Amino acid sequence: MSTIALNVNRRAVQAVAEPRTSLADFVRDKLDLTGTHLGCEHGVCGACTVLLDGVPARSCITYAVACEGADITTIEGLDDDDITTELRAAFTREHALQCGYCTPGMLVSACDLVLRLTAADERQIRIGLSGNLCRCTGYVGIVRAVQSVIEARRARNIAPEPDGGRKVLGPAGSARSGREGASQPPRPIEAEPAYASEAAAAPAEIPDFTPANRLEREFALAHPPKDVFAMFDDIAAVAACLPGASLTATPSPGRVEGAIRIKLGPIAAIFLGTARIERDANNLSGRIVGIGYDRRSRSATQGEIRYQLAPIEDGAATRVDLSIGYTLTGMLAQVGRPGLVRDLAERLIAEFAANLDRRMSGASLGQGAATELQGLSMISGVLRARVARWLGRLVKRDGAA
Repeated sequence: MSTIALNVNRRAVQAVAEPRTSLADFVRDKLDLTGTHLGCEHGVCGACTVLLDGVPARSCITYAVACEGADITTIEGLDDDDITTELRAAFTREHALQCGYCTPGMLVSACDLVLRLTAADERQIRIGLSGNLCRCTGYVGIVRAVQSVIEARRARNIAPEPDGGRKVLGPAGSARSGREGASQPPRPIEAEPAYASEAAAAPAEIPDFTPANRLEREFALAHPPKDVFAMFDDIAAVAACLPGASLTATPSPGRVEGAIRIKLGPIAAIFLGTARIERDANNLSGRIVGIGYDRRSRSATQGEIRYQLAPIEDGAATRVDLSIGYTLTGMLAQVGRPGLVRDLAERLIAEFAANLDRRMSGASLGQGAATELQGLSMISGVLRARVARWLGRLVKRDGAA
C-alpha cells in the first residue's frame, strides 16, 4: 500500500491505495466522486475522462500512484466552471444526451476543446471528441452544443488558449515534471483540408475486383434499344439522371471522374472516384467499374455495373438488365444492412429510370434529379412499402384462417 498526496478539485487529498489502483477507482472509492464513470476500463470509451494537470486523461488506465503531486479535476470540480455551465445548457438545448453515462467524460473533453479551439470548426471538434464514445445520440447534438458554446464565447471576445495551459507535449500529467527542454511545445489541432485539395491523383488503371455484394435488377424504357444505347454513351446526361451524381472532370470515351453525394439522416458523405467504361455495340451491353472514397467518414467503395439492353414490344421499347456489384468498407459499411441496401437500390434505380425516360423524351428533369441522394426520404418510402407488404401478408393469413 502507498500513501498518495495530490490535489483533487482544488482540495489537498492524502489517501492510501495499492500500486495497482487506477485513478478512476481511487476517486470513486476513496473520495466518493462517482461522477467519473467506468465503461470499457481499457482507455477506449472515454467515460472516465478527467483533467490531469489540465489535460484530459483516461483515469481507468492511469495509476493513482503515478499522480503523486498532480492536480486532478473530475466532473464534480467543474460545477462552478463558466465553460462547463455553458456546455451543460447547450447539451440540454441541443438534446446532446440521452442515457447520460458518457456525459461526464464528454463534458470534460468538451470543456478542453472550448478552451483551446479558435473557431467552432466541426472537423476539429469531432477529432477532439473522437476518444469519447456515445451509444445513444449519434453525436450530432453533442457537436452542435460544443460549436454553439465556442461561437458564443468568441463572439463575446473571449480569446482561446491554444495550449490550454499545457507546458509540454507528452503524456497527461507530464506538465508538472518541471523538466525544461523535455519536449517540444504543444501542437494545436489543425483543421483538415478539403478532400479535393488533398486527394491523391486518380489511379491510372481501375482494377477488376470481386464484389462482396451483388444485386440483379431490371427496368423498362419506352424507347428503342439503339436509342437507349446511344444515350448511355452520353456520360454527362446519364450522370444528370442519377440522384446525387455529378462529374468532376470532362469524361473521355473510356474513363470518367465524378462524385456522388449521399445524405442518410445525420450522415453525409461525398464519394469522389474514378471509373472505366466498357461498351459492346454488337451486344448492346456495357460495363462500368469504379472506385471511390469519402474522406469524412473514412469509407471506401468499389463498384461494378453491368447492363444489357434487350428489345421488347417488337423493338419499340427496351428492357435494361442490370447487375450491380459493390464492396463498401469504413463507417458507412456499418449501417449498410443488405436488406435495406437492396430496397434503397430499387428506389434509386426507379428514380434513375424515370429521369432517363424524361430525358430521352425531351422533357425537363425539373426536380427529378436531386443534387444529393437523400437516403432518409428513400428510407421512408422503403418502410412504407415494407409495412404494406407485411399488412398484405397478415390479411392473407387471416383470410386463410
